[in-house]
Amino acid sequence: MTNFFASRKGIISVGLVIGCLAALLQYLGNPGNMGICVACFERDIAGSVGLHRAGVVQYMRPEIIGFVLGALGAAFMGSDFRPRAGSAPIVRFVLGVFAMIGALVFLGCPWRAILRLAGGDLNALFGIAGLIVGIGIGTLFFRQGYNLGRAQKTYSSVGLIMPLIMAGFLVLMFIYPQVADADKSGVLFYSLKGPGAMHAPLFISLGVGLVVGVIAQRSRFCTMGAFRDLILFKQVHLLSGVIALLVAAFLMNLVLGQFHMGFDGQPVAHTQGLWNFMGMVLAGLCFALAGGCPGRQLFMAGEGDGDAAVFVLGMIVGAGFAHNFGLASSPKGVGPHGIAAVFIGLAVCLFIGLTMRKKAA
Repeated sequence: MTNFFASRKGIISVGLVIGCLAALLQYLGNPGNMGICVACFERDIAGSVGLHRAGVVQYMRPEIIGFVLGALGAAFMGSDFRPRAGSAPIVRFVLGVFAMIGALVFLGCPWRAILRLAGGDLNALFGIAGLIVGIGIGTLFFRQGYNLGRAQKTYSSVGLIMPLIMAGFLVLMFIYPQVADADKSGVLFYSLKGPGAMHAPLFISLGVGLVVGVIAQRSRFCTMGAFRDLILFKQVHLLSGVIALLVAAFLMNLVLGQFHMGFDGQPVAHTQGLWNFMGMVLAGLCFALAGGCPGRQLFMAGEGDGDAAVFVLGMIVGAGFAHNFGLASSPKGVGPHGIAAVFIGLAVCLFIGLTMRKKAA
């Protein structure tokens, strides 16, 4: 059966749907220019289970849960559930850690960079430029034979681990729901102020996550892949979906009164252009070396990719490091520890890219 979402019209439709839903989630309560942000939401999940104690970013984000479970459902329906693992998992974990650190220096993942621009935040231009440069560096390694090795077919239980973790997170939300004026319910932490306290209703967020998980899995939607394919192969298939997302979110923001152009006073953003750029250079390079943007990693984890699941866990753990060690930026800017972490991350990525090459026969 033909997969409509894999066509050019399909990928554009996916981008339009994601852009509209992201703007709608912001209107319904998610933080400004953060209707969907994979990195930020995984950081909030890390806080909700106590991996960091930054009280303003602790919430079990249902969108992330929906991404994985929706992708799982789509993979089963489309006969795409293929359990696999064993492609340099420790390297993928480390790449996930530094991808999160880079994203939190910028204050957003590639998805949020696009949504920030769609909301009028011109600081996002530096982040998007850095993302493209980071991916571009990654393509240089690809041309030199960079390869993490072939994943091996494995047990179905391996492919189900990440969906089961996400299902467990959802169960925890039901067992320990948020209590008014309480920063903890059972084992889960909840923000009382800041971005973590801003969220759309649970079932709407979960429903949006499920929808996005289904259509993104079927279309192979990937923000990193969009720029990688453009640079390497001059292909614009995935890029057309990313552009559609930007346009849809921009138009929805105009309709909903959420568009505010400028550099200053943007929500959950800073104006240090150099570090907006450098943070996303690091994140973009990590995403390129790992083979997918943070959203794509979630969708692949949902379809049975154990290596993508390891990358996701690396990002969640990286969020803990970022906030516990003072690496993440704030609206005031990035601190010296965050700057040092960017350079360390770039050095680690260069080491990985230069040493993990498949030798010619």
